Amino acid sequence: MIFIVLLFVLFLVGIPICFSLGLVSVFGIMQGGYPLTVVVQRMFTGADSTALIAIPLFILAGGLMVQGGISKRIVDFADALIGHLPSGLAMVSILACMFFAAITGSAIAATAAIGGIMIPIMEKKGYENNFSAPLLACGGSIGPIIPPSIPLLLYGTMASVSVGKLFIGGFVPGIIMGAGLMIYSYVVGKKRHYVGREKRATTREIFKTGKDALLALIMPIIIIGGILSGIFTATESGAIACAYALILGLFVYKELKLKDLYTLFIDCAKSTGQVLIVVACASLFTWVITVAQVPQTVSAFLSATISNKYVMLLVINVVLLIAGTFIDTTSALVIFTPLFLPLVQAMGIDLIHFGLVMAVNLTIGMCTPPLGVCLFVSGSIAKVSLKEQMRDLLPMLGVLLVVLAIITYIPWTVTFLPNLFG
Repeated sequence: MIFIVLLFVLFLVGIPICFSLGLVSVFGIMQGGYPLTVVVQRMFTGADSTALIAIPLFILAGGLMVQGGISKRIVDFADALIGHLPSGLAMVSILACMFFAAITGSAIAATAAIGGIMIPIMEKKGYENNFSAPLLACGGSIGPIIPPSIPLLLYGTMASVSVGKLFIGGFVPGIIMGAGLMIYSYVVGKKRHYVGREKRATTREIFKTGKDALLALIMPIIIIGGILSGIFTATESGAIACAYALILGLFVYKELKLKDLYTLFIDCAKSTGQVLIVVACASLFTWVITVAQVPQTVSAFLSATISNKYVMLLVINVVLLIAGTFIDTTSALVIFTPLFLPLVQAMGIDLIHFGLVMAVNLTIGMCTPPLGVCLFVSGSIAKVSLKEQMRDLLPMLGVLLVVLAIITYIPWTVTFLPNLFG
């Protein structure tokens, strides 16, 4: 257990996650008397995975979609559908985040793309920025749940479970999260007299905006359909997504320029490097704690202390929620998956179900202080501080926690679709 304690001490003093993982791992290797060549071998092995190729591909696809004008068309379609309702712009923001999640799978991308469009519009219509900023941050957190999803891809690789089933299992939890936030927005909007568009969209306008957004919205159907039918793997679907986004941006919508590609490639490379260095160091850390039998020790301790799997899930949720407040999603995923996996297997918990429970827990952390990266993205757009967002953020987090409880204790909300499609 000294490795875990030391790791969190390094986190708290401000050492970056990847260096913290590396330092603790080197300490464990030296303490165990193993050669330091293990460091290079395990880091290389951790990053040398065919499944991980999908990470830069989905990151690039998301960038191409944002730059290619997809977000505006999605917002226009969502506005035509529900923009006339009380608090209509708030509900449009959440629905647009859900649509966008099915394209990029990134919380930060969804928050930035939809928030950049909607927050200024909501401000002009009388919505308080203290409400709009946390709403877009929480809406953006749906990004990694509705497929495609980089966290689910990482979990599937580490837990050796079907990425395709994880992707399919994310649909219902993502929809429940979006519905919960929309209901909350409606209730608040009625009290504060937030308004939407002046009149309901005509059938012609709905048809027109739907037609403009259709090519973007069928992208997740192509990805999931291709995986289910066996035409391509989850990794290959990333390449399909890039090609599709490139064609849409360059030749159909014509908002993506060739000169934009260089910047997109550089940003993609930087983001990929940040993820993969954490994955490589985490692979080394996983090897060290496995050799030291830390997961088995933790599993045995918790199993001896807690015999009920529902209580166990509650304990795991609390741990992940706390960790998510100061550790980024990727790092938390690669640290806690090997720790909890033996335990949930011994308890007979479905690994697809547990993967979504972990993902929802950690994405809630993306809109929870003090780390809350989505809060900083939306706050910078709305020009409001984290303190100013807290009044409306807390009940929104309450909604997401209720959704987490539903997903945790009603497993079929996750497993129904994967079982249906076999």
